[in-house]
Amino acid sequence: MNSKNASHSGGDEGSTPQDARPLWKFVMKLGRIEGGGENVSFICNICKGAYKGSYSREKAHLLKIRENGIRACPKVTVGQIVEMTKLEDEAVQRKERGQPKMVPLPRSICSSSQSSSHSVSMDAINSSSFRQERYEPKKRKVGSDSTLEKAFNFQVREQLDSEIARMFYSGSLPFNLARNPYYVRAFSFAANNNIASYDPPGYNSLRTKLLQKEKANVENLLEYTKSTWKTKGVTLVCDGWTDPQRRPLINFMAVNEGGTMFIRAVNCEGEYKDKWFISTLIKEVIVEVGVANVVQIITDNAPVCKAAGLLVEQQYPHVFWTPCVAHTLNLALKNICAAKNTEANGITYEECHWITEIAASALMIQNFIMNHSMRLAMFNEFSKLKLLAVAETRFASVIVMLKRATDTDKPCLHLIYDMWDNMIFKVRETIYKHEKKADYEESSFWGVVHKVLEDRWSKSNTPLHCLAHSLNPRCSTQEWQSQHPNLTPPQSDAEISRMRKICLKRLFPNDDTRREVNVELARFFGCLDDFADKDSLRDRWKMDPIKWWLVHGSATPHLQSISLKLLGHVSSSSCCERNWSTYAFIHSIRRNQITPQRAQDLVFVHNNLRLLSRKTPQYFQGDTKMWDVAGDAFETIEDVGILEIANLSLDEPELETILFDENTKDPGVDNDNLTHLDD
Repeated sequence: MNSKNASHSGGDEGSTPQDARPLWKFVMKLGRIEGGGENVSFICNICKGAYKGSYSREKAHLLKIRENGIRACPKVTVGQIVEMTKLEDEAVQRKERGQPKMVPLPRSICSSSQSSSHSVSMDAINSSSFRQERYEPKKRKVGSDSTLEKAFNFQVREQLDSEIARMFYSGSLPFNLARNPYYVRAFSFAANNNIASYDPPGYNSLRTKLLQKEKANVENLLEYTKSTWKTKGVTLVCDGWTDPQRRPLINFMAVNEGGTMFIRAVNCEGEYKDKWFISTLIKEVIVEVGVANVVQIITDNAPVCKAAGLLVEQQYPHVFWTPCVAHTLNLALKNICAAKNTEANGITYEECHWITEIAASALMIQNFIMNHSMRLAMFNEFSKLKLLAVAETRFASVIVMLKRATDTDKPCLHLIYDMWDNMIFKVRETIYKHEKKADYEESSFWGVVHKVLEDRWSKSNTPLHCLAHSLNPRCSTQEWQSQHPNLTPPQSDAEISRMRKICLKRLFPNDDTRREVNVELARFFGCLDDFADKDSLRDRWKMDPIKWWLVHGSATPHLQSISLKLLGHVSSSSCCERNWSTYAFIHSIRRNQITPQRAQDLVFVHNNLRLLSRKTPQYFQGDTKMWDVAGDAFETIEDVGILEIANLSLDEPELETILFDENTKDPGVDNDNLTHLDD
């Protein structure tokens, strides 16, 4: 080949015949691309064209390899291609010879526990023990599937186990990572595929092209969930919290029957967190998801959140602000179990202060044991129980059960009204049983508890709850009335009827359309026309409400449409609160130089991969069961020897720090015009 066409860039790379990338000498490298990993700018010495890319693209350009993101060289000849191909093949062979494959085999396999049929001759073993292919004459290679290699593959397995364990120990990786299905899948794929000379992705590729590729893959997987938003509606869930570095964050997720999707996490550091700021963020997400698709917004019960929700309702009347039911129950328990001694709260404190005193004594005992290693060792030796388990015999366990039932990503909006009334009845029954009183007797303690629960319900009950409860076909059956003798059917309850009318006026502002909806509602409540069918009546109790409306609701299109949107929605912001400390994962000290856009991409991929994995059966069984719960914060090697404690708490550990505390006035929170809101 002409030497004029073989001038190189002057760098060491590609300048020696032993180089693994010999084709660099046929181009002139201009320098690396900033932030582009191993990509460089270069000029082809043959066609004089300027290009950008890695060595693989440069090779594709010179050898005219298609579908590699670069144009083939228009002036390269067949002879030049043959010569460059020869150089490339020689470089590959040199690389393979320079990395000898060592196959360690034991010197003897004879064992009293093995049968003679499985023995191998000593000559065959001794001739191949610790053989290096580069120094031995060519012999018949033993394939990877041969009996000999399978018989002694346990040594290679032990070697791989040691390498993986060393990676965990040196990188302080949490042991919980071993339960990650993606970790298991990656090593299984590598072990089951013969990938010669494979190098794992490096620092730059992980944070650039592979991240973008995975983001595109996640977006593709989420297309089905997004396609259900138009027919089934979507609930926007947002929650404020602080990460370990005390940065205030607000998470946004979209939830419906089709699944949960992470939208974004906004870093509010340095922002004035008033109702206007929060409502602006919510409106931006509503536009992103689609105004017509949004059914409700769920936040906690903080005054500033409620004020922001009311601002959103003013602009979008069909969108309802709904307080998190799980947070409402937390506040109710707080009013009972941590009653404050104030003038306005005197009666409640007098009846409930004993709970606070017992809790304080239990905390003192816990600290007494935990703060000294000798006492802790004695406790661990003589007690198989964990500290501070919730007592099932107390009335609070009923509230905890309801809190856990509502603190879910599954549809339960239509069950809230029913479950709340049922909870109040069970709380009364438990208290009377504990106090050994008859039903006709009065209980001052029950009176205080009942008032707290009723006050919280009146502040949290919304028209959307009442309409969803009314559209539940089970609530209009004899079976439901027999199981709930103390409850009134929704069509006969004055409060539910009043709230239902308010909701219908906002959803159907047109008078004629709303009249049609009321006619359909009358047919549904009265079991008239198509709803009088025997199958329709029987299936009201036995079928899932959503499936019932799909099968029997076609004669009432307005009700069917709104039922499919309401009955498949959640009532809790738990999916937002359990964010697995994602920003702590993204913004750790090791990643403090990360760009904002890359951080957003990491958060998006990190959250949605976990949410998608929760749809698989493997998430609820086997070694990977609930693999992502608290996986970022617990079980690192730093936690060795620390006692796990079951705290007397309704919250997940470290995962539900509330940004907007109802009793703390943040200087960044606008409290104007909030006197009528929840405390």
